[in-house]
Amino acid sequence: MNRNTILFNSENMEAEITKDIVKRIYAALEEKGYDPIAQLSGYLLSGDPSYITSHNNARSLIKHLDRDDLVEELLRSYLEVK
Repeated sequence: MNRNTILFNSENMEAEITKDIVKRIYAALEEKGYDPIAQLSGYLLSGDPSYITSHNNARSLIKHLDRDDLVEELLRSYLEVK
């Protein structure tokens, strides 16, 4: 019996889940012919979910993310800091 403990970093897991959701929303916006960057920017600035298409449940997915956390994660990624 293997008794090794596996340690999960919940911050990394949450960041990966967030990244996956944003990629899915990006793809849905692109499929519908929208400019994903402009639409996501509009949503982040206003909080208005109508910037996000309902195609492929993208609007529902965006509601699972906290905007402040998303902006922080985007800045971390852009600035390449942890």
